[in-house]
Amino acid sequence: MEYSFYDFLKLLGSLALFLYGMKIMSEGLQKFAGDRLRKILTAMTTNRVTGVLTGVLVTALIQSSSATTVMVVSFVNAGLLTLSQSIGVIMGANIGTTVTAWIISALGFKVDIAAFALPLLAFGIPLLFSQKSHRKSIGEFIFGFSFLFMGLSMLQSNAPDLKANPEMLAFVQSYTDMGYISILLFVFIGTILTMIVQASAATMAITLIMCANGWISFELGAALVLGENIGTTITANLAALTGNTQARRAALAHLVFNVFGVIWVLCLFTPFTSAVSWFVENVMGTKDPAVAVSFKLSAFHTCFNICNVLLLIWFVKLIERTVCAIIPQKEADEEYRLRFISGGMLSTAELSILQARKEIHLFAERTHRMFNMVQDLLHTDKDDDYNKLFSRIEKYENISDNMELEIANYLNQVSDGRLSSESKLQIRAMLREVTEIESIGDSCYNLARTINRKRQTNQDFTEKQYDHIHFMMKLTDDALAQMIVVVERSDHQSIDVNKSFNIENEINNYRNQLKNQNILDVNNKEYDYQMGVYYMDIIAECEKLGDYIVNVVEASSDVKEKKAS
Repeated sequence: MEYSFYDFLKLLGSLALFLYGMKIMSEGLQKFAGDRLRKILTAMTTNRVTGVLTGVLVTALIQSSSATTVMVVSFVNAGLLTLSQSIGVIMGANIGTTVTAWIISALGFKVDIAAFALPLLAFGIPLLFSQKSHRKSIGEFIFGFSFLFMGLSMLQSNAPDLKANPEMLAFVQSYTDMGYISILLFVFIGTILTMIVQASAATMAITLIMCANGWISFELGAALVLGENIGTTITANLAALTGNTQARRAALAHLVFNVFGVIWVLCLFTPFTSAVSWFVENVMGTKDPAVAVSFKLSAFHTCFNICNVLLLIWFVKLIERTVCAIIPQKEADEEYRLRFISGGMLSTAELSILQARKEIHLFAERTHRMFNMVQDLLHTDKDDDYNKLFSRIEKYENISDNMELEIANYLNQVSDGRLSSESKLQIRAMLREVTEIESIGDSCYNLARTINRKRQTNQDFTEKQYDHIHFMMKLTDDALAQMIVVVERSDHQSIDVNKSFNIENEINNYRNQLKNQNILDVNNKEYDYQMGVYYMDIIAECEKLGDYIVNVVEASSDVKEKKAS
């Protein structure tokens, strides 16, 4: 069989379609699915066991562990699953994929999800052009989902057709009598084959053909199956290339899980395969050699994955720490999820309020970080650096909106329980804090947009204008730092809010001073009217930001002072 350069380009094009599908599917999820799907998935993955069962169920239904792990990676990328939850689902996907092997063995039937891709696009196109953002997001998700499976299908069809040309692999007969080295060699061959074909089920079919033709023994077929378990992880890792740090960690966790499983099975290879052979021949009563080898391979695949899950399910946290150490968090790569309250309410209202307090403090720190980015944006000259920084500020603004909603919903859930009047007072104050902190995020984004509009004019502020902006931003930065101190302090500590009020008065006075000075400077032709508008927009937005800061301080300190009295 010839494999031309044109065929290779088609393979690359299939990979491109797959990655693009992954990208827009993830974006569609972020825009549309957010809260609802997160609640469903969180409920289904409340602990390791339910996470594993979710993975088994989903993979058994769609009959592709690659597709499941790719979707899990996209969910992690969209912030719908934590890394810990995703590991449980991936473990389950490894068990679920063995159902496919049994179906192939028993019926020779496999549902082709890609066949539904084009009809799905027909449903998705009207939604994609809808004016409502809700429907448009659904359309994006459908298109991404369709492209994902079309890409997977085309990857298989444009890869060298090893399944239809098994004679290409007849050469392996010369490597079957090398003892344990043969087993290791066949693990490697299985890994490479699955990486090429992009479907463990297809590689399983190749393995069955080779065993049925008598080219290799059941033991070497089992070694190929172990290699397939490693090779199938490449799909998720390819998908994660376009994702964030957490998505890449989820894909790596899949690889770590499967590699560790293969290592311990190789250590116990002979007794493990012997036990499977005995089970199929004596318990299942399958004596026909051609049928028996098929069931043996399927049983080996199932037993291997179930035992691996039962062994490693106790080490999810260790796997999580390992992948986090291998792939460290980039400074520019932000989490979509909340850190303290994503797991649901705690046993008592007081503890739940404490968790929410921690989350609000984190929220305040993020807005401070966002303001620092705005200050950097003012002096960023290179287009690439500028665009990256502006995109990051936009991302922070979206995160800010989501955090406000989620913290507020959480506090409302807590307030539904039996609370003391003191706790009710706290929740009321915290809801106000969250609203005002989100407004700070909006102000930071407005500042970035004003700087962006100024940049597009190809004009610049005068040195005097820059000095005034710097001083105003320094005052605002000091106010933010003091706000975080107030938000962070525990209840028993005394709160000195006068410092915040003094900074706010200074900001107001300085704004009024610059407002009057700006009129004089424009009249004196020191700069044109348009630059004066941008200049005062920045100054006025900083003053507005200062008002929001004082509101946060008032809300936070008021409840603490009442508690102390």
